[in-house]
Amino acid sequence: MSAGAMITSVRNNLNLLSKRDRMKNRLGGYNSDKKTEYNLPKATTKQLKDIAKRLKEERKIRMLKVISLTVLGFLGLVYILTYLADGIREIFWF
Repeated sequence: MSAGAMITSVRNNLNLLSKRDRMKNRLGGYNSDKKTEYNLPKATTKQLKDIAKRLKEERKIRMLKVISLTVLGFLGLVYILTYLADGIREIFWF
């Protein structure tokens, strides 16, 4: 790569960077001094325990679904490969 091409590439990258900075400032951008405030509702310990219990049950159901679909997919692939292997053997064994 020649020096002229490298200089052109750097200038193009700098032009893109300045456009991004202008857009960031125009659209509000990011201010590190400003803190985000959240209005979170208060929850009792019983509510938190119920939420934790529900999340555990949902996670267990999701994992069972993932495992069952994985096993079914694997068995399907084994069946298809076995079927194809028999067909390939018949083609090549004249």
